[in-house]
Amino acid sequence: MILVRRDSRDRRVLQLEQRARRAAVRVERVDEERIESVATGRTHGGVVALVGPRRYAGPDELLGGSQTPFVAMLDGVEDPFNFGYAVRSLYAAGADGLVLPPRNWMSAAAVVARASAGASELIPTTVVETALEAARTFAGYGLAVVCTGTERAVSLYEAELTGPLFLVVGGEHRGISRALLQEADVVVRIPYGRDFRQSLATSSAAVVLAFEVLRQRSR
Repeated sequence: MILVRRDSRDRRVLQLEQRARRAAVRVERVDEERIESVATGRTHGGVVALVGPRRYAGPDELLGGSQTPFVAMLDGVEDPFNFGYAVRSLYAAGADGLVLPPRNWMSAAAVVARASAGASELIPTTVVETALEAARTFAGYGLAVVCTGTERAVSLYEAELTGPLFLVVGGEHRGISRALLQEADVVVRIPYGRDFRQSLATSSAAVVLAFEVLRQRSR
């Protein structure tokens, strides 16, 4: 069901109402107090959707029937905005699916949805206990496991990223576990323009990594 502020006459809201009704989704005009009682934050624009529990896909559903699936995992991200920005980049770059650990930012789904510009609601998502378990699962489907790191790492721009791919993007504080790095098919590093010893924010790293995958596949 969609709740719309009673006095809203915004053109986009009216279009949303029309589309919702065509899709047999119930729409109710309500007072602002009702909107405020269920909304998170102050940027809802007078529109709130009430939905059921999130449905997670099985790992095999993330492959999307593609011969060269691109699946990504965000592991150890500590900020919901950073998480949402990273999801936005992965989705925009064409990732077929997203893998999350059980402790993820979907408990702050409203923040994530806004930061991801809705991508968190569109990208097929599965939950796997650990990044190592996820890597072994997708390796079993024939995907190459690619992680970021420093030891035995090659430049991102020299890595071959056009085949079936499972990409793990670690949080900027904890990074990726040594056990996973040892099992990865390829460890890549993002080259910097100067001597700088700090990690990029996860959202920034996700942009660089995901769009290099897109660039190579678009050649």
